[in-house]
Amino acid sequence: MSHPALTAADFFGQMADSYDSLIRRAVPRYDEMIDRLLEHLPPGSMRILELGCGTGNLTLRLAELFPRAVITTVDAAPEMTALTAARAAKKGIGPDRVRTVTGRFEELSFLPGSFDLVSSCMSLHHVKDKLPVYRAVRGWLGPRGWFCFGDQLLGATEEIQNHYWERWLAFCRQPGNCTEEEIKELLEHAAAHDHYVPLLEHFRMLDAAGFTVLDCVWRSLMYSVVLASC
Repeated sequence: MSHPALTAADFFGQMADSYDSLIRRAVPRYDEMIDRLLEHLPPGSMRILELGCGTGNLTLRLAELFPRAVITTVDAAPEMTALTAARAAKKGIGPDRVRTVTGRFEELSFLPGSFDLVSSCMSLHHVKDKLPVYRAVRGWLGPRGWFCFGDQLLGATEEIQNHYWERWLAFCRQPGNCTEEEIKELLEHAAAHDHYVPLLEHFRMLDAAGFTVLDCVWRSLMYSVVLASC
């Protein structure tokens, strides 16, 4: 069972085997969010960084969409990077194409211009101080690089956020979705480790980091797909 004192990496690492089931029972339209993210990625990306691989759901889709690309995928939970590498290997994708790195986003170090695309899904809300990470991402991207992510955002007002939260809880409580114990654990984890900000605050930080083109191309309540280019 989870405990709020666990880090986000510990929380998700201990549920590596059940993560795919839980995220689809707890995140409305999760697979659609990934689909919308993928369809807006720049074609021809050869050097890709993924922040937060989880069990490899997005990683494997990126490898399929960009069959010649080298993907560096990062997660703070070693259980997740191991599972992603194993899933890639099972599909015949070796470490020459999918490289896994275990570490926190805030502690990563890559050479300037190392990537054409940085992508992420349902991970950045675990970062409390996002601006330094966005600045680092901007530095890791080459000319005309793209930063594209799907994530959970805060509503622009308290009333909007309360509506989002009530709709989310209603989804979780639909038959076949989450148990009350799972909901309790998710709420404890969110209170301890999640750091949501509104869309306009993301745009402000991305602009301050040096990105020039900003857009939100999909939104479903508190879940969004955001694009930023250099």
